[in-house]
Amino acid sequence: MNTTRIALLGAGGKMGCRITDNLLKTDYPVLHAEVADRGRAALAQRGIAAVSPEEAVDGADVLILALPDNRIRQVVASLEGRFRPGMMLIALDIAAPLAGDLPQRDDLTYFVTHPCHPSVFGGETDPEAQLDFFGGTKARQNIVCSLVQGPEEEYAKGEAIARAIYAPVGDSHRCTAEQMAILEPVLSETVLGTCLTIVREAMDHAVGMGVPEAAARDFLLGHLKVELGIVFQLFPGATFSDGALKAIAEAKRSIFREDWKKVFDQDAISESIRKITTPPVA
Repeated sequence: MNTTRIALLGAGGKMGCRITDNLLKTDYPVLHAEVADRGRAALAQRGIAAVSPEEAVDGADVLILALPDNRIRQVVASLEGRFRPGMMLIALDIAAPLAGDLPQRDDLTYFVTHPCHPSVFGGETDPEAQLDFFGGTKARQNIVCSLVQGPEEEYAKGEAIARAIYAPVGDSHRCTAEQMAILEPVLSETVLGTCLTIVREAMDHAVGMGVPEAAARDFLLGHLKVELGIVFQLFPGATFSDGALKAIAEAKRSIFREDWKKVFDQDAISESIRKITTPPVA
């Protein structure tokens, strides 16, 4: 039996249930904390009796924060008096730690881990794995980790837990806290999410102009695969045609502002994190 005791806050939520299911496959002793009726019912379906956050924290060496970013400050503040020196807090996103939402205590270790999610070129052959878009169930995925605060020897413990909660895991990439913020929200949400939303809007516009929806979807998703391969140089001789290169160069000037990379500026990142971690107005 693993001697590292884990308290999972938000164990019955959407992300909490994913983590719960994976931890059940390990020998980590886990206390599942959940206050919402729906979450407690989800745990009961798994044969797990939920405990209060206070009870979970009192018996834990590691605290996993499977909570919305804008709830972490409030929940952690209410429990801080129960945190023992040396306890590790694991956040699933860098936003709350960078926003200063964790206690200003040097005797605690802060570790952040986030999944890369299964690659579109992951090579899965199992149909169930192919449909595991988020990872953590059937499809192999890579992860990123950061030791934000604490002794260097604590990194291995945090990474081992990260591999357990996101299993099956391939590579684990170590990043700084600042690099984690560049990856998300900037790279994955601000840039990729926005561009893909525009792609979907473009498809819908084409359908509105009379293109059959099935044809538009098949044509777009097929080209998405080959063009990803070209852009990321994933096969020999990967290149766009001269005509495509001309169309791309002209369209970039029309679709994007010349200063679009300002989303990577520190002020822009800080403002995005502030919005992510600000609780909703009651």
